[in-house]
Order: sequence, then structure tokens, then C-alpha cells
Amino acid sequence: MKTFGTPLSPHATKVMLLGSGELGKEVLIALQRLGVETIAVDRYENAPGQQVAHHARTITMSDPAQLKALIEKERPHLVVPEIEAIATPMLEELEAAGVVRVIPTARAARLTMDREGIRRLAAETLGLPTSPYVFCDSLAELQSAIDGKIGYPCIVKPVMSSSGKGQSKIAGPADVSAAWDHAMAGGRVSHGRVIVEGFIDFDYEITLLTVRAVGASGQVETQFCEPIGHVQVSGDYVESWQPQPMRPAGLQKSRDIAQAVTDNLGGQGLFGVELFVKGDEVWFSEVSPRPHDTGMVTMCTQWQNEFELHARAILGLPVNTALKSPGASAVIYGGVDAQGIVFDGVAEALGVPNTDIRLFGKPESFVKRRMGVALAFDADVELARSRAKQAAALVRPRVAD
Repeated sequence: MKTFGTPLSPHATKVMLLGSGELGKEVLIALQRLGVETIAVDRYENAPGQQVAHHARTITMSDPAQLKALIEKERPHLVVPEIEAIATPMLEELEAAGVVRVIPTARAARLTMDREGIRRLAAETLGLPTSPYVFCDSLAELQSAIDGKIGYPCIVKPVMSSSGKGQSKIAGPADVSAAWDHAMAGGRVSHGRVIVEGFIDFDYEITLLTVRAVGASGQVETQFCEPIGHVQVSGDYVESWQPQPMRPAGLQKSRDIAQAVTDNLGGQGLFGVELFVKGDEVWFSEVSPRPHDTGMVTMCTQWQNEFELHARAILGLPVNTALKSPGASAVIYGGVDAQGIVFDGVAEALGVPNTDIRLFGKPESFVKRRMGVALAFDADVELARSRAKQAAALVRPRVAD
């Protein structure tokens, strides 16, 4: 964009986020700092991003008619998908008609909204290394795929889910039925389809934040953040750190894979590319065309965090992916199932040296719902990890008296 308007004026630059959780909230804040008028959309009221946006709208984003009506009413300059469960064919239709520009593109939103589209693109179209995989529509197909091609151990995931929901590691035949049921319960929408993947004996996994932004040449260029290491439990991120030490050959392969995928998806914005690494070997896992949960660590490690990078890139502004300090993040879970919980121990958590916390403001807590994150920076990344986990543990969510 060449010109930026004033929010709530006839010349405002308007951006609509589809999905307004903790990641969307930070994108909205970054956009507002650049004078953008923001519209936060979610499936439930008072979502974190809706609490800070200029406008809050609540619809079923997977309903094409509701989505079309809202976009045509609000007329945003940009629509930014922040979750997977969106009627992406309608976004493609509206983009093709010139009604709106979708970030990074409507095609990218469609391909990455489920694991099948992006896995087939990476493995079959681009020929990138991935784990062996089969898509299955029933428990019988799942068992047949494991017996005939994949073997044990293996990983089962719904084709559409977020933050690791519905994922299982299967050690043997006794686990298959439970993994199928877990995947059906954890999918974002009732899809009835899973991917089963052969288990890769990797040394570690990384998120490589990859930014497609307008460079000094005036053309879209690709830039990379330092690799982020992370720990997942049942596919759900629990801690991350930056930078993850890597050998030069592995880092270069990671960047090559990330660029191949994001070049194909096109558009502008930040992508979270997940990769498995063993020595100098690298396998593609997944990609999100938006800020990544493991990238919350960048709020204390980079001069421009992943949310600021995304906001700048989608607006056509220059970006800076430089590291400011090594650091780490650790998740703060709800611990209880309740509405409107309170948090004790915040002062104690912030008393841990070089730490900060973010409480997301989600109106409802679940035992394993991510309600906040602790951040820590230090020249010694292992010390930062220790302090982030210490700070997270000191925050104690509970039911209000």
C-alpha cells in the first residue's frame, strides 16, 4: 500500500482478521500501531483479538453465506485468515471477483487449511522430502494403511485441526482405534479424514519463520528469521526457544525447503514452516500462512516480532528479521474448566530475571487451554528456557472466589 488512512475515517486502511485468538490479537495490535482500522472476526464473542480491535464481529466463518455477507458489508482492503476453519472457496470467489485481497492469497489459504492440500503440494508437486503418508477415511482404511505401508510407530492427525488437536502417536495395533476416535474428536470441522504418517527419527524439529515482503528492489523478496526450536506434547506446543543451533548444511536445506513451499503459495506475509531435522537431513512437515504459536518467543527475541513482520509484509512495508537476543517461551495453561478465571502469582513470575508474560484474556478456560505465555531472554538460551518455564509455573490460574 502506498497511502495509509486514518482509522474510523472515510479514507481508513481496513484489515479484517478471520480468527481472533492470541496470535490474531498481536497482529491486530501491530496493525493498529501503523494506523490501520481493524475488524476482528471469531466464532465466539469477546475473543482476545476482539477485545482490542476497532470492530468485533461474531460469525460462523466456515459458513460461506455468512462470510460473504460480512466481507461485502465491511469492505476491508485485506482479509487475513488466522485459523483453518474458514470457507476458503468463498474467499477464492471473492478474490477472483476483485472484492477483496486475501493474505497471502486465497489459494494459499485453501491449500494450507487442511493437511492434505499442503502435503500433496510439498511431496507430490514440489518433490520435497516428507515422512511417508496415507490419507484415510475410516478406521478400516487407517489400519490397512498402517499394515500395508506405514508401519509402527506412526502419527495420526485429523486433516484439519490446529495446535496439535486430535494428534496421536501409535506404538502398536492396540492404539489404532483410540487414535482414530481422538482424531475425530479433535478435528476443527466434522471431516472424517485423517493423515497417518511414518515416524521420522529426527534429532529435533524447528519452526522456520519465512517472510515474503517487498524489499529494496520494490519486488517481493524472501527473508528468514533464526530457526526456532520447540517441544510439543501430543502435537501441542509447550515451549520454544530461538535460535535453535543448527549445522550450516541443515540450515541451508531448511531455508531451501521453506522458500520452495512459500514461493509456490505466493503472496505477501509471514509463514510458519515446520521441519524435522536429523544431522544435515531435513524433512518438510507443515506450513501455516500466518504467525505460528511457537513464534511467540519472538516477542522477546527479535527487533520485529512475528506479528509485526506479518503486519508490515501484508501492507507492503519493509521488514527486519534480525535477532535482538536469544530467548525462550513457555505456555501457561488454564488448569481448570471455568469461565472468567483469575490468575495468582503474576508478580512472582515477573520477578524472575529477564522475563515477561502475556495473558491472553480468553473468556473461558480449559485444563489444557493455552491462556498465556511466559517469555525470557538471555545470552544463554538454556538459561532463558529455564527461566521461562519457572515464570510460567509461578502463574496460577484458578476459579474466582
